Amino acid sequence: MNTKKTVMSGLMLALGIVIPYIFHITGINGSIFLPMHIPILLAGFIIGPLYAFILGIITPILNYFISGMPPFPMVIVMIFELATFGFVSGTIYKKSKNIIITLITSIIIGRIVGAIIVLLIGYLFDIKFIPFSTYITGAFITGLPGIIIQFILIPIIVKALELNNLVDN
Repeated sequence: MNTKKTVMSGLMLALGIVIPYIFHITGINGSIFLPMHIPILLAGFIIGPLYAFILGIITPILNYFISGMPPFPMVIVMIFELATFGFVSGTIYKKSKNIIITLITSIIIGRIVGAIIVLLIGYLFDIKFIPFSTYITGAFITGLPGIIIQFILIPIIVKALELNNLVDN
């Protein structure tokens, strides 16, 4: 087990709990600003696909038990979406070293996986969700401010960490 990756995983997990909690207690809508996404995407870039995948599973579960957010059944969707973000960002960045292409691909694939899980939950539990295309459009439009923040912050943070040899992917 790599000590640096374990420590960075702990930091990303803490950020994945604290940042959404701040949004929750201040009444800022998490579905607009996507506060849980940034630490998981960062984890993919800086500690690799496996650790980020695991963090993508653990983070929404812990948030759910600590704060009740994201609520059920969205916590299930978030588990799959964030695990996908972490795995895809870690895998693509490891091969390409292109932050923007990695972000675009990770966000698109993660959001599609989230939409598929919404469909599955709807089917399995006979829950009436909105149509797939409406969910995808809404996921990108509602979350656009958060996606913009991701495209601003993540490249800056990744480059700063790379300059200080803190990226282990």
